[in-house]
Amino acid sequence: MTDLAERLEALEMRIAFQDQTIEELNATITAQWRQIDLLTRKLETVEQQVRSGVHIADPSTEPPPPHY
Repeated sequence: MTDLAERLEALEMRIAFQDQTIEELNATITAQWRQIDLLTRKLETVEQQVRSGVHIADPSTEPPPPHY
């Protein structure tokens, strides 16, 4: 009977460890998805700005290069 109790205890410990690991992995994946979502939104904003030409400088407002 002792062997059965030891095996049961070992299985319970493994399950507890696996539950903890699953929770940690879930938290990590959730954080990564939040980061991916944030970066995706930022990339879309930058793409829209580039397509609209917001960051294109007006050549007439640029000072001449130093060799002129």
